[in-house]
Amino acid sequence: MLGRPTKYNEETRNKALEYIDNFDIDGAIIPTHEGMAEFLEVHRDTLYAWAKDESKDFSDILGRCNSKQARMVINGSLKGDYNATIAKLLLGKHGYHDKQDNTLANPDGGPLEIDHSWQVNIVG
Repeated sequence: MLGRPTKYNEETRNKALEYIDNFDIDGAIIPTHEGMAEFLEVHRDTLYAWAKDESKDFSDILGRCNSKQARMVINGSLKGDYNATIAKLLLGKHGYHDKQDNTLANPDGGPLEIDHSWQVNIVG
């Protein structure tokens, strides 16, 4: 059983790049995959399928959209233009986190070995 033919072609590629440069056509604040999908008149999952199956080039286009979004959120947040909660949520999707990793491990990544051979002498 054959699937539907893909709508991905050079025109679609160029239109996706146009969206990244002109994402604010409908008043959007930042570029998103959802906005790109709407602009291209496809479902968001179709973008991911294209990135996976059709072309490394389209994967790079989605990456460019992500990079522009992250840069805009960082700069907009520093200027106080964005809601802090939404900015934190968005930046979490780009690998930014405000948590500390307090995991204890040996430098080789193995578990810590605790040496119980030491003694405490209490002088009283």
